[in-house]
Amino acid sequence: MKELTKIALGESLKKMLSEKTLDSITVTEVADDCGVNRQTFYYHFQDIYALLDWIFIRETQAAMQTEVNYENWTICLEDVFAYMLQNKNFFTNVYHSVSREMIERYLYQIQIHYLELVIRDLDQDKILSVDDKKFIESFIAYAIVGNVLEWIRNGMKADYHLIITRISKITSGDIVKYML
Repeated sequence: MKELTKIALGESLKKMLSEKTLDSITVTEVADDCGVNRQTFYYHFQDIYALLDWIFIRETQAAMQTEVNYENWTICLEDVFAYMLQNKNFFTNVYHSVSREMIERYLYQIQIHYLELVIRDLDQDKILSVDDKKFIESFIAYAIVGNVLEWIRNGMKADYHLIITRISKITSGDIVKYML
């Protein structure tokens, strides 16, 4: 029951964020939309930001359930873009609220996860040091996240397939070249 209440509060906040920015949403509005009182909200979350963080953690975990390897990682990236476009107003309003860093952290965690799996797939002979792996993961993840944030900032108008194609062209083979 506790988890269902959290999910309902999260869905209410997501719905409201598809209509307005985070700074214009109150705990009372979220609680009322769920049919619970403010105390119930505060039983589960410290504030609106904690609820938003919980939403991103939950959705990050869902994204990480996908099996990722070198051959399919751009398909997984495409799924992230498609999900964001389906929830365009939500991501745009969060981005333009004071919590843009939550989107950045959400995207970074997903990309680091994907890249860890891609590098593990490519480096089966264990050529790369742990430090090299972390550097490659971080470097590519920040590049991808920066492009996604720019895409959001520009209203998600650009064709994300083109962005993914460009990312793929730049990164394809670069990890392997680093290993040589």
